[in-house]
Amino acid sequence: MKRILVVDDEIGALTLIGIMLERGGFEVLKAQNADEALTMLESDVPDLFILDVMMPRIDGIELCRMLRERDDTKDRPVLILSARGDAKSVIQGMEAGATDYILKPIFHHNLVAKVRSLLNMDAATE
Repeated sequence: MKRILVVDDEIGALTLIGIMLERGGFEVLKAQNADEALTMLESDVPDLFILDVMMPRIDGIELCRMLRERDDTKDRPVLILSARGDAKSVIQGMEAGATDYILKPIFHHNLVAKVRSLLNMDAATE
């Protein structure tokens, strides 16, 4: 079973995204901030990351940069899922190394399809 780490400071969003992904057949790991996510990586590296942009201290774009600098996560897909859809934010996310950037809210089937697509793309490159 593929494991996905969802990082979002809003507990409601974290719960909802988790439910959608679990129903889609994925194991879901959850972190409420970048520090928590980085601590989790010490013991477990997921197959894919889903990051919110607007988080305290370290935002999702900076966390994406940090993931791209690590040997154990540099090749893992990173999906930024954010309510911030302005061009500047999207460009910053993609320049930070995000595999894709999609907007909240998102429907269950769209999220699951996007995650499956990103994981298949990752598997094809290995």
